[in-house]
Parts: sequence; structure tokens; C-alpha cells
Amino acid sequence: MLDDKQLLRNYTLRRHVSGLWPPAPGPGAKRPVTGTWINVATVLCGGLLGLLCGSRFPDKMRQTVMAGLGLVTCVVGLQMALQTTNILIVLGSLLAGGIIGELLDLDGRVARAARRLEDRFAGQESEGKFARAWVTTSLLFCVGPLTFTGAIQDGLTGDYHLLATKAMLDGFAALAFGSALGAGVLASAATVLVYQGGLSLGAGALKAALTAAMIGEMSATGGILVLGLGLGLLELKAIRVANFLPALVIAPAVVAALAAFSQ
Repeated sequence: MLDDKQLLRNYTLRRHVSGLWPPAPGPGAKRPVTGTWINVATVLCGGLLGLLCGSRFPDKMRQTVMAGLGLVTCVVGLQMALQTTNILIVLGSLLAGGIIGELLDLDGRVARAARRLEDRFAGQESEGKFARAWVTTSLLFCVGPLTFTGAIQDGLTGDYHLLATKAMLDGFAALAFGSALGAGVLASAATVLVYQGGLSLGAGALKAALTAAMIGEMSATGGILVLGLGLGLLELKAIRVANFLPALVIAPAVVAALAAFSQ
């Protein structure tokens, strides 16, 4: 399975060789959230197809699909986590972020918000399944260098090629998760819109503020969270992953602090 860095390299090669799809934006055609809208559309389409297909699957097949998704999610998380250049930064960020998340009860807040959505839109879902689908797919679709780099590129230049590539991958993932986890996958489209669209709209400030090292450690920390999701999908360990979300902010802040002290 290709990681985000390999996708970036393949994307660059493809642009030099073909430059055929999607068409490069012309002069004056800058639309900083085009890639995000494409991504939202593929997540919704994939999730809806997954819901339609999943209802036709017997329970054993759903369990097998869930196990496959859990295994691949663990591998993706490991690939991201191993990109760190200083595991102590990741460890410290996770511990501090987990403490903050527990104090704020982020996992409980997410679960309550998901329950309200579940009561309104997915009354037939089993209890807690909607929340797990929402959190799992939101993190998978929003954590990683491809998300950040693509959103910044889209925001600064209007070039949405990277996000279009990511959108295709997310669409297939949404199809698989929709068939196994249900309607909560559709809610992750809103997360993609808010997070990824926000990155594109604030691209100028973010590019000036975040270095490659900061993005790398943030992605590695996110990989640990994705690994936690995989363990949950495999039903090996129930981890309150949402409580670790502050770690994604702490990791780049630690890198910046260390860089400032080293000067």
C-alpha cells in the first residue's frame, strides 16, 4: 500500500509525464477549496454506495470486511508513525494531549454529538456505531501529509491535483467503511469540508507558520491515533482516541519550541 510520500512522488512524476487529469487551472481561475469539494463529493458517493452494498452483505462477510479494514488501518498508522525523527516528541505529545483530552472529555463530547446526529439521521444504527464510524473515517481522511500539502497547494495556487488524487482514495475507503460501519461515514464529509477547507483558506498563514519538521511530527503523532483506530476496528482494545486529538497541536508546537531553543 502506498504511503503519502510515495503518492506525492508519483503525483509529481505523473504531472511531468502526462499533465492530463485533472486539468490545470488557468490564469485567474484560483478557487482555493475546489479540491476539498471534490473530496467531499467522493466521500459522500463512496459512503452511499457502501451503505447500499453493505445492507446486502451477510454478517460473516461484514465481519471479514471489518477485519480487513482494521488490519489496513493499523498498517497505515504504523507507516505514518514511523516517519518520526524523534519518538520522544510523539510520546510527549500523546501523553500531554491525552491528559488534556481527558480533562476536557473530548471523547465524551464527540460521542454525545454523534449520538444526537444518530438520533436524527440514523435511528436504525446500533448504539455507538455511528460515533465510531464518524471518528474513524474523519481521522483517516484528515490526518496525513497528503491532506496538509494538498490543501495548502490548493489554497495558494488553486492547483487541486493532490487533493483530487486523495479524493479518489478516500472515495474507495468510504465505500468500504460505509459497507461495514454504516451511516456515520457520511458525517465525515462535513469534517473534511471544515478541516481541509479551513486549511486551504488559511494556506498563506499556515505555510509561513509550519515547517516540514513540524508537519512530519504532527503526521507521525496522527499515525499513532490511526493505529488506535485500527485496534478498535479489530476489537482488540477500545481506545478513547478522540481524547488524544490535542496531541496533533502539541507535536508541532514542541518542534517549534525545540527549534527556538537550539538557536
